[in-house]
Amino acid sequence: MDQERRIRNGQAWSNSSYNAWVNRYGMPEKAVARIKKDPKRRLQPLDQYVGDVSGKKVVNLLGSHGSKAVALSLLGANVTVIDISESNAAYARELADAANVNVRYVVEDILNLPESEMSADYDMAFMENGILHYFTDLSDYFAVVAGLLKKGGTLILQDFHPVSTKLIESQGKSQAVRKHKVSGNYFSEELITTDVAYSKFLPEMQYATSEERAPFQVQIRQWTLGEIITAIGTAGLLIKQFVEEPHPDELDRGIPKSFIIVAEKL
Repeated sequence: MDQERRIRNGQAWSNSSYNAWVNRYGMPEKAVARIKKDPKRRLQPLDQYVGDVSGKKVVNLLGSHGSKAVALSLLGANVTVIDISESNAAYARELADAANVNVRYVVEDILNLPESEMSADYDMAFMENGILHYFTDLSDYFAVVAGLLKKGGTLILQDFHPVSTKLIESQGKSQAVRKHKVSGNYFSEELITTDVAYSKFLPEMQYATSEERAPFQVQIRQWTLGEIITAIGTAGLLIKQFVEEPHPDELDRGIPKSFIIVAEKL
């Protein structure tokens, strides 16, 4: 059943993501010009944890449109992206071509990678924002991450903070009416149906009916921090840094927006 869910999620990610990225970033040749100006800036805030990647072998997990992979390549890394969406891959490959860098893009469900991909020779596994909730078993996921990394290899993970995604509801756009309330269940294990992330960059989705939205919806599982940290440690990855990042918006002061974990394969 979970594989069927992942297939459906993959189909949602393949529907119109290329068009969404064009709407968001422009055609690849235009988008890459901004990345080339300062590739390190494109990695913010993770650039300070990534360090010098020149000559390193990096796997960008669920690397989507390839912007981070291209930035890493421009900084000298040998980059492979693993992502389930062929539509994402199409944009990313054109982006890499426009940047004149070689990014290897593997279109595959990461939990079904062929044995030949489990090379255990990557220096770094890089992933950020909105990845973990696509998996219903984090132990399986981080076992794959550990299987890709060489001994002493580094995991760099940024994702949305569960306090914001699972617990707090924000309403209103101005300081006068902005309100926050605890409306969620932090410990809920239920799957949630929601619009795929890129759909907000498709104008046709603004007034879409529920029937029209259906192909652009995914099922996700939101995790607690305890569940995430435990799964990482169980996979044989030693957590070296754990950073909770505040929300930068003045209207959301005091609420954590995201977290960063840096871990090393033992």
